[in-house]
Order: sequence, then C-alpha cells, then structure tokens
Amino acid sequence: MTGTTPATRVTELPVGWLRDHMHEALAIYGEAMGYDASVVAGRYGYAVQHTERPGFRAVGAFEAGVDGERLVGFGYGYLVAPGQWWHDQVRAALDRRTAKRWLPGAFEVCELHVHPDAQSRGLGRRLLHALVEGVPAPVALLSTPDADTKAFRLYHADGFVDLARAHHFPGDARPFAILGARLPLRAAAS
Repeated sequence: MTGTTPATRVTELPVGWLRDHMHEALAIYGEAMGYDASVVAGRYGYAVQHTERPGFRAVGAFEAGVDGERLVGFGYGYLVAPGQWWHDQVRAALDRRTAKRWLPGAFEVCELHVHPDAQSRGLGRRLLHALVEGVPAPVALLSTPDADTKAFRLYHADGFVDLARAHHFPGDARPFAILGARLPLRAAAS
C-alpha cells in the first residue's frame, strides 16, 4: 500500500546493545547533523565512554520493514558533572547565577538524532520524552545548532528555554544554543 507511514517503535536501549551498534547509531548522527565521515569516526570513542557515565540511559526508534527492523533514531544522556567536557564548556558559557541554577544534578541530552528519511513524523519528540521520562534529575540540558531548525523548534515547544545562544564549541564552526527544561517535560502538544 503506498502512502502509509511504516510502523515505528521507541524503546529503551540496553547499554550493551548500544555499544554493539554504536557505528550504526553514529551514522544516523552524521546524517542528521551533516557531519562528514571523519567527524563521525572521531566521535566513536567518546560515545562508548559516555555509556559508562552515572545516570546513563539510551533510547532508540526502530522502523519495521520487509527485512525486519532498522534503527532510524536514537538518543542518550547521563548526569552531568564537573570535569566532563560538555559540562565544563557549558559552565564557561553561562553566567554564574544561571550555571548555579541549572547545572547541579542536571541530565544532559547528549545525543538525540533521527535519520533525515524518518524526520517530520514525531520521532524526535517521542525519543526525547522517552529518554527523560523518569530521570531522577531536576532538569534536562542540551545543545543544538543555533538556527531555526526542526530540532530547535521541537525543544522550545516541549518546554526548553534558552540558557545561552551563539555559543561556539571547539571543533565546530556553527553557533550553538544551550537549552534547559525542568523535568518532567510537559506533555507534547497535539
């Protein structure tokens, strides 16, 4: 039947499964972010190390097909702490009061990506909500390219607010926005 959307399920991913399929997940990251293969390859070691951080959890979106399911989106995060690269970059980008209010005990949405062929079907929202549901943290933080993108609009629609804009992380020429939301996230708008 033409014109139908394939069935997609979102589920929590066991750490071992994600480690075994990290290349597959990072290929989605590369496609979604527009990074070349060398950037994606360089991310692998860091991503595997992230699975060992306190509070780590991951979710995946799987699309049903003739040959079984395939991963079309994923997200993961963990509790931030001083000494972690992203935490320290964000701490330096925020004023003291904002950092004190948002960083302690925060859950970082480190990666959240949907393959471009599977975007605009609500998978990003489903992944985001599944990832932070029940997280024992007062807030979720993330960084995203500082541009009018689907992801940026999704985060704002689901309760994230601007903490810093036009921030430049080392190794990426694009400006990024640093966003935060109180947990639990508000229900997705219909």
